[in-house]
Amino acid sequence: MTDRLPSGVHRLDDVFGGGLPANSITLVAGAPGTGKTILAEHYVFHNAHADRPALYCTTVSEPLDKLLRYGQSLDLFDPEAIGTAVLFEDLGGPLHDGGLDAVLERLAKLIREHRPSLVVIDSFKAFRAFADDDGAYRRFVHGVAGMLSAIAVSAFLLGEYTEADVGAAAEFAVADNVVFMALAQTGPRSRRVLEVLKMRGSDFASGEHGYRISRHGIEVYPRIADPLDPSVYDPEPVRIPSGIAALDELLQDGYWRGATTLVAGPTGSGKTLMGLHFIYGGIAAGERGIFATLQESRSQLNRVAPGFGWSLDDEGMILNSASPVDIQIDQWLHDLFEQVESTGARRLVIDSLSDLATAAGEAQRYREYLYSLVQRCARRQINLLMTQEITELFGTSQLSDFGVSHLSDNVIMLQYVPDKGRLRRGLTVLKARASSHDVGTHEFTIDERGIVLAGPLDVER
Repeated sequence: MTDRLPSGVHRLDDVFGGGLPANSITLVAGAPGTGKTILAEHYVFHNAHADRPALYCTTVSEPLDKLLRYGQSLDLFDPEAIGTAVLFEDLGGPLHDGGLDAVLERLAKLIREHRPSLVVIDSFKAFRAFADDDGAYRRFVHGVAGMLSAIAVSAFLLGEYTEADVGAAAEFAVADNVVFMALAQTGPRSRRVLEVLKMRGSDFASGEHGYRISRHGIEVYPRIADPLDPSVYDPEPVRIPSGIAALDELLQDGYWRGATTLVAGPTGSGKTLMGLHFIYGGIAAGERGIFATLQESRSQLNRVAPGFGWSLDDEGMILNSASPVDIQIDQWLHDLFEQVESTGARRLVIDSLSDLATAAGEAQRYREYLYSLVQRCARRQINLLMTQEITELFGTSQLSDFGVSHLSDNVIMLQYVPDKGRLRRGLTVLKARASSHDVGTHEFTIDERGIVLAGPLDVER
């Protein structure tokens, strides 16, 4: 089994299949400002020690003093390691004085002298401008790769490469691993993404993975796209209350444990209120619940909940409130999954899917998020309730986009019914898997008790 080089960032190591293969050459490519240097510094400060130091070599792209100055603003930077466990060297001088041959000579001397466990060259692409021709540059690249491969050292070659360089530049051929970092733009939104283009003899998580740069360094949020899990699990054969007694009767005694429910309806029809019923019904049954809202702030919900006898300060109520216009969707979902695990919540409400789609930005990503969300909740036997706003105020031609209703075990439609100059509210259980549910439309009202179901409603009339 290949030894792994950890970064100290567990989600980044997950993307790399448990860490980068040790004693290999990794090419980190990307435009300026994408975080290549910070990525390398994670490995440098996490793995270096005095008897096998890390050798960080700068070239002609970024002055050494500037790299050190900005590096000290990061939590990962350890000033006490400088000069002992972490050694910085400027290869710009030999490059200017003697060209590429002088760089090879200086690099060989440094490796013999310090016996490093890790070598970083930042920026490697800068060497290309000093080659007489393509042949000379290729010989230089081959010389560096041969030198690094001949000893037990993990090497990082950083460079401001574009996607067009991937198939053309010689260094991509000699690298064992290639990591591409970019700033992706979707409409007015932008997000940082990291992708593994190559990793010899090793599995890794494919696709684009979101990340952010903060004082902690790089925080990675691996792509949420769970594959189909063929393993068998035994769902709990129990029913749980919806929080509305009359609705439980329509559903044949509530929801199955681990089921996903979609509540769809036009604006103001009671979707959020139904989600709150679900959470507080769980609290009454001794279950914790997370109400994840992309619509309401805590202050807004605090004006609503007390009117129905609920408190946001109840021990079992966990509020997760965010705005869809400024969240990093990958981070939000990862944090949400961790919150579910850490709190032991058995119920989860997403209010609403329309805002989640806005935050996702791309239809394919949104589909992957929804599928993964439903699968994870089902396997953990967590009941998930999602709300979806319908554009039509009267009547419904489409419940949801991207097949959400097909993923759901239960589908409940809320609607307005005009009747002699007034609007009446109606509720219909359109779908309830493995249940002999009532398929009629029932009128409901909203008062201090919340949603109160009345008798059947003549929708045609």
